[in-house]
Amino acid sequence: MTYCLGIKVKEGLVGLADTRITAGTNTTTKKKLYITQKDNYSMFIMTSGLRSVRDKAVHYFEEMINEGVTYNKLYKAVNAFGDQIKRVAEEDKASLERSGFKFNLNSIVGGQLKDDEDHKLFLLYSEGNWVELDEGSPYVIIGNSGQGKAILNRVLNEDSTMKQALKAGFLSFDSTRVSNNDVDFPIDVVLYKKNSFKMIEHRYEQKDMEQISAIWAEKLKEALDDIPEEWMDKTFDKIG
Repeated sequence: MTYCLGIKVKEGLVGLADTRITAGTNTTTKKKLYITQKDNYSMFIMTSGLRSVRDKAVHYFEEMINEGVTYNKLYKAVNAFGDQIKRVAEEDKASLERSGFKFNLNSIVGGQLKDDEDHKLFLLYSEGNWVELDEGSPYVIIGNSGQGKAILNRVLNEDSTMKQALKAGFLSFDSTRVSNNDVDFPIDVVLYKKNSFKMIEHRYEQKDMEQISAIWAEKLKEALDDIPEEWMDKTFDKIG
């Protein structure tokens, strides 16, 4: 399973991807974040699904970029990556399904190209179609999303700062990690500030974040203790 998170706020974009790959009883670490940038051109792709499909689609897309294909708006690049997913489907879907594997690759694509008025964030499906996130939905998760949504729903909005978004994103990942053994460190983080055309990438190991996890756990316990208890008295009175 995977945990990839993309957040869009007015200030910019925040992306976070775990690196855990599980195949049967084997566990490895592999990057799920791909970044390409040059003058007036910055984008990232995060993926969840079959690794073989991901590697092939990204390779095909990267080859196009290296051969000089350019896009002036991010949605056009998203369409192009979607076309590469369809290409892989044509080549491999039948054989994968005969072997018992479902053709599956969901992607989060974010960035800003030269003719985009602002930064963009897209969710791209295995079929090659996509949706763009707007102000009413500041984040998207692919992979194991169950435990990580609650804090994001409560604290994130378009006016959140990028630092607030990264804090919330990490706590969302941490909640998922402690509940699932197929999501884990290291995590790759990408930051993009609106109109900067410069993406920053950083990897965090578990040792880097142990203190933050501990602080969060303690804050949760303190918050639980601070919640008034009078509303429970009538119920507990019934048990004497």
